[in-house]
Amino acid sequence: MSVLRLPGFVRRRTGAAREGDDWAGHVRSELALDLPDEDIGEDLDDCLDFYEMGSKPRCEEAEYLALVRDARDRLLWGRGSKP
Repeated sequence: MSVLRLPGFVRRRTGAAREGDDWAGHVRSELALDLPDEDIGEDLDDCLDFYEMGSKPRCEEAEYLALVRDARDRLLWGRGSKP
């Protein structure tokens, strides 16, 4: 019986991808806790692009947009680091 051996870069990439998926899930979970009444999709850019300005009271709208932008930036820049 032969054993399939993967090159090191494949193993590292798979682990990094899994870690990235875990991080994305963590960020989305935090956003869902912060915005429990909102239907947040997988793509946060879509949430921002298709948001209708004026559909919420001004203070709620500002908070919603800030939270979604922050979550999107965290996903783009990785584990809590800021641009």
